[in-house]
Parts: sequence; structure tokens; C-alpha cells
Amino acid sequence: MKISISDVINIDYDYAKSAIKRFLREELGNTGLSGYVIGLSGGVDSALSYFLATDAVGSDKVLALIMPDPSVTPKGDIEDAKDLVRMKGGQVQIINIDPIVEVYKSSIPIYEEGDLIPIGNIRARIRMSLLYFYANKLKRLVLGTGDRSEITIGYFTKYGDGGADVLPISNLLKTQVRRLASMLGVPERVAYKPSSPRLWGGQLAERELGVSYETIDLIIYGLFDKGLNIEGFSKTTGIDKSVVERILELNRKTQHKRLQPASISFRDVIRYL
Repeated sequence: MKISISDVINIDYDYAKSAIKRFLREELGNTGLSGYVIGLSGGVDSALSYFLATDAVGSDKVLALIMPDPSVTPKGDIEDAKDLVRMKGGQVQIINIDPIVEVYKSSIPIYEEGDLIPIGNIRARIRMSLLYFYANKLKRLVLGTGDRSEITIGYFTKYGDGGADVLPISNLLKTQVRRLASMLGVPERVAYKPSSPRLWGGQLAERELGVSYETIDLIIYGLFDKGLNIEGFSKTTGIDKSVVERILELNRKTQHKRLQPASISFRDVIRYL
């Protein structure tokens, strides 16, 4: 079976858009809550999620939180996020999280300069905590922004950006997300901006992963959706088997991020007398 990235992006975007907006309306209606809260980063995933939500339930029911840490967040991302809110005429709250990060650093006895990943994940979890504060106070749902590519390979922070009530774009691959965002009017500079969680300075997703999203998406499409084996996929696409195996290994090693916490079974721990 001959496959290429054009097969991946060849979906019915009007159908996807309508289905996601219907899902967002139904989820809100089922809970009886007043709206959504979303972390708006200036990247494509949160931009698309924000546009879909505001189109689905109205800008007045979607509060955007922009939560930069000026030590690692580019000013351009903050301005892009503000522009997205202006385009939709929505509500926004900007919270600089750097003072909170500093309190964490000063409060953790084992913290050391150079703890890049642990502190990066703290930034993600601070943002999640703030989203839930607003959601609790305003009786809203937290709108997640994870896409299928990053969820599949575990490229998100557990209980950070992985913490949400609804995930509207979790079945769209990154290349599909970019295409749909562009169709919905997200500015090209945002729709095709190099992805980054912005958990530390200079972080870029593709550089960190060592593989492009086009390649990741093609692997997910070929192996998960079309059922090709590694050998056949590698032959038809020219993608080296070692790259395919690496993506599959990322999927296996991060399975815990996509599941409920492991627990002992009822039958193994309870014995009624």
C-alpha cells in the first residue's frame, strides 16, 4: 500500500469542524456548567481549540488564560495569544507565572540549578492548577488542547497540559490541526509556527523529538490506522525502520500517561468473610 503525507491530511475538514463543535456544545450542555476555560499559548493547538470553542458556544463563554513565564516564553507568543482573543472578541486574563515558579524553586529542598525537566513540568502543572482555579470559581470546564500526535507519543506533561475535562482535537494529527486552523482563520504565523511546550528557553518540539511531525503523523496513520507492519511501512514510505521503532517505543513507554493510575484489582485485595 503506497501512502504519503497527502493521505494523512486528506480528511473532510468541514465534517471534523462540525463534529467537534457539536461535541463541545453537548459536553457543556450535559454538565450544566457556564462555559470553558482554556490556556492560550500562542501555538496552533490552543489556537484551534479556542476558535472551535468560541464558534461552538460563543466567545462570552470561553475564558482564555495567557500564562507566560517571561524567562522562557517568547514575547511573540504572548502577542499572538492576545491577537487570537481580539479576533474573537473574547474574555482574557493574563497571569505571569514566574513568581509562582520561583516559590516552588525556593521551597523544594532538593532543587538544583539545571533541573530543566522537573521545573519545566512544574510550569505546566502550575498552568493546569490556575485553569482549574478559574474553572471551579466560575463553574466552567477546562478545555484541553492536546492533539493526537502528541498524545500518541506522550509528548505532554502528566497532570499538566494533560489535565483537562474535554479534549476537542485529540483525534486530529498535528498536520491536520495546522490545516484546519488555517481554514478557520487562525493566522498563518500561528497555524504553522514551530511547536513548543515552552517549558524552558529555546525548546522546540521537533528538535527535541528528533523527527518531524509529518513523519510522526505518517507513522501513526500507516501503523495505527492502516494496520501496516514496520517492514511494509518502511518500504513504502522510505522512512527508516529505526525511526518507526522509536515512535512506537515512545508510544509504549508513555502508556501510563494515557491511562488512569494503576491500582490493585478489587478481587486481589478484598475478601469478604
